Amino acid sequence: MKSAAVQSRPAISVIIVNFNAGARLRKCLDALAAQNRRADEVIVIDNGSSDDSLNAARNEPGVKIIEAGENLGFAAANNRAVRQATGDWLAFLNPDAYPFVNWLEEIDAAIERYPHVDAFGSLQIDAKYPDRLDGAGDVFHGSGALYRGHYGWPTDDAPPDGECFSPCAAAAVYRKSVFESLAGFEESFFCYCEDVDLGYRLRLAGGRAVQLRDARVLHEGSAITRRHSDFSIYHGHRNRIWTFVRNTPAPVLFAAVPYNIIFSTIAAARCIMSGNAVAYLCALKDAIVGLRPHLKARRQIQANRAVSARSIFSALTWSPLSLLRRRAGLRHLPSPDATERVDD
Repeated sequence: MKSAAVQSRPAISVIIVNFNAGARLRKCLDALAAQNRRADEVIVIDNGSSDDSLNAARNEPGVKIIEAGENLGFAAANNRAVRQATGDWLAFLNPDAYPFVNWLEEIDAAIERYPHVDAFGSLQIDAKYPDRLDGAGDVFHGSGALYRGHYGWPTDDAPPDGECFSPCAAAAVYRKSVFESLAGFEESFFCYCEDVDLGYRLRLAGGRAVQLRDARVLHEGSAITRRHSDFSIYHGHRNRIWTFVRNTPAPVLFAAVPYNIIFSTIAAARCIMSGNAVAYLCALKDAIVGLRPHLKARRQIQANRAVSARSIFSALTWSPLSLLRRRAGLRHLPSPDATERVDD
């Protein structure tokens, strides 16, 4: 018989989206198998891989496999897997993210420590250079730029637990009931920025996300799509525009327009110099052409907003220096019973 402590702990479903991950999926599953606190459920959803990476999941006892048969993208694949998940909490894990042996143990402790919190982010450490951070929560800058906080900083400088704008879905944990109430990841994004969009909607609904110092994973970072490929440039810039338009309250949106113009100009120049100009221009064009459904979604998101525009303005990062340094800017955790009126 299980002990009372084991029986009372929250059930965690780990979800991994696989697409031609090669040996990385095997390494990820091995890291899960070595956890001090085992996952209650592991689901691997395969997006029509053409390599033999899925064999690693087939050979792993207890892993539930969903074969999509085609590349649904990161967002839609996770949403499909969530519909079959049985856990109270959803742990999204990239196949190129390798959790430390106490990762789920630390998440359990955080769920108990912060009962009013609905999402948690893991500390990402560069798999190639373990003395360097790969990210400590996602940051939304007032210019419209999205970045992983503390990217490239020394691992010894990892910040303590704090409220982040959004957890990075390479290794993020969401309360399942809240994830479902927010309708999950936005599937039109395909991949990139869908985690920030979800974190933004969580914040607008009055929820909170905490970045954890001690729940750690090694992360290769865009190992499959490549960080500066045309694919990542296109989806990253298109989706950041949609994220900003869908979620940002009107007073903040208008205040941020000049910063957005400056950032977009700088981003264009960088893409020209790096040979990604066509991908960037296509991203801008398709962001505008495909804006209509997101404007419709915006009306519903803003109608249901439970916090003030002032609080969103404060949650965004505005300092140019923070953007240049990729400072995480984690905030002190508010009181569990803190409430706020929508007044604008």
